[in-house]
Amino acid sequence: MVQMTIEMPEEALAALRKAPDDFAREMRLAAAAIVYELKLLSQERAARVAGLSRAEFLEGLGRFGVSPFQYSSDEILEEANRE
Repeated sequence: MVQMTIEMPEEALAALRKAPDDFAREMRLAAAAIVYELKLLSQERAARVAGLSRAEFLEGLGRFGVSPFQYSSDEILEEANRE
């Protein structure tokens, strides 16, 4: 596992009312949700980035307004009309 370090102003964490470890977990989930939404990673790999099980990751997507489905409604309709 690769370890990364970021610098964060203390007042930012205080304003968010989060402990550094809690904020780090939230950032991992947010980053994983973004790369999943951009279709750069699968659910399984994004869940690993977030440090969660796949089920926990799917649950967490809702907090960021990210759909667990990587197909648009138009793509689903197009697929259904092909059959």
